[in-house]
Amino acid sequence: MAKQITVQDLLDNTHLSIVSGADFLNRPVATEDISRPGLEMTGYFNYYAPERIQLMGITETSFAARMSHDELMMVAHKMMQPDTPALVVSTGRKLPQEFMDVANEVQIPVLATELTSSRILANMTYFLSGQLAERQSVHGVLVDIFGLGVLITGDSGVGKSETALELVQRGHRLIADDRVDVYAQDEERLVGEPPAILRNLMELRGVGIIDVLNLFGAGAVRSHATIAFNLHLAKWRDDQEVDRLGNGEEVTQIQGVDLPRYVLPVQTGRNLAVLIETAAKNFRAKKMGFDATETFNNNLNVLIEQNSEHQD
Repeated sequence: MAKQITVQDLLDNTHLSIVSGADFLNRPVATEDISRPGLEMTGYFNYYAPERIQLMGITETSFAARMSHDELMMVAHKMMQPDTPALVVSTGRKLPQEFMDVANEVQIPVLATELTSSRILANMTYFLSGQLAERQSVHGVLVDIFGLGVLITGDSGVGKSETALELVQRGHRLIADDRVDVYAQDEERLVGEPPAILRNLMELRGVGIIDVLNLFGAGAVRSHATIAFNLHLAKWRDDQEVDRLGNGEEVTQIQGVDLPRYVLPVQTGRNLAVLIETAAKNFRAKKMGFDATETFNNNLNVLIEQNSEHQD
């Protein structure tokens, strides 16, 4: 499910300041879409979306300066509906007094910024799209390893939290333990974050719940991370087929986004933290064009050709 976002949240996370309506900042924001009410300034409201934040920049305020008092009052009353979250004014511009009066009457906050309309539009859309996106809860651990978000999954009791703790001790950062809330940032990127009740906390069997922030410092945690790949810990079985060359990448799908998936067999004596670190380094190397499996295959082909020549 998506988060509940208010105008106060928007104010806290973007370059906006309050012009008026400080008592009305608890108004909900229901959509990431932002309106530029250019047509509405001319009185055309056939397809108006009042549930959106209304952004007024140089074009809208310049047009308003040419309008009469009665025209401004008519447009303002139609624009500011009960479900309109807020008015935002960009580029250091000022709203007409008629708009300010109606905003106060309808209890809609007015926010302002010195940023251009394009810049504040991008900032607000980025924040709202992430916050309002549908969340999917995934049972696992998310750790930032060398700047890569690694989603560690596996059966209960396989050692996910213990491995994450060792990774934290080795200088990496915990995002979420036990449950990860995942949402699609766009068509290609997944972002993971902890549920509010579990933020910075980790459960260790036999020890209990620990606060990673207090025990290891602020550098040991992160609030969210883009997920690079899923590493699944599987209990070792003698009849299990194991990928030995590294060319058996699988894909799992979360929120409609394909995510690379690797299976790591868990067996007594295997140092999982070191193996996961190596997997993260190898994943990054492949993204940079360095593929050890391809190098091995090329070397093998050269060796086969040489042996064939000697036999001839």
